[in-house]
Amino acid sequence: MIPARLNSTRLPGKLMMDLNGIPVILSTLLNTIKTNLFDDVYVVTDSKEIYNFLIKHHKNILFSKENHDSGSDRIAEFAKDMQVDIIVNVQGDEPLIDKNSLQKLVNTFKDDNDNEIDLVSLMKVISSSNEIQNPNNVKVVTDKNNFALYFSRTPVPFSTVPNFKVKYFKHIGVYGFRKKSLVDFYNSKPTKLELIEKLEQLRYLENGKKIKMVITDFDGIGIDTMEDLINARKLIND
Repeated sequence: MIPARLNSTRLPGKLMMDLNGIPVILSTLLNTIKTNLFDDVYVVTDSKEIYNFLIKHHKNILFSKENHDSGSDRIAEFAKDMQVDIIVNVQGDEPLIDKNSLQKLVNTFKDDNDNEIDLVSLMKVISSSNEIQNPNNVKVVTDKNNFALYFSRTPVPFSTVPNFKVKYFKHIGVYGFRKKSLVDFYNSKPTKLELIEKLEQLRYLENGKKIKMVITDFDGIGIDTMEDLINARKLIND
């Protein structure tokens, strides 16, 4: 499921901006379908402009009847009534889809025989100072079993040890949910850390959900600024 909100705070209208000939959201949709990993692919939007455009290209476009603060809330409005076990949330503003990474998400649930995992998401090692300091790159720290401990826009962990090489991980905003975890999120209120950082995944952690992080080499581009959009265009052309 792909949540698609048109009125982004940082780059309004970004999902309908041109990405080498087609809107960003259509690129995300088509690339997700091309993976052939899912029984169905849906887009959930609160925008008549997005709905009216996409319905010409794909039948599974859902118009959100409620105002939502997060992508999880938006897809949960419909997922709660679907007969499904696992839901994968592909961000509408991350059009460069990597099939191998999505396959890792699916396989992690298949291998979870004890149903210990509530959510699965992706992370990638980053090393440049610009990437680490950029608040649009959400960082994640995990325990020894790669379950998320915290997500932040600031560089975490902070090292107080001279010459100690810290490994930083960038969170790639693709999620796999057990349906119950998504519905529980939908029925809960925003939490303090979620509101401070403006990161919905912190609500899951604050409510005791276990998020398994899977390492990937894929560096998706979340389009939050015009610079991101320009970089995505360059990557596609390359």
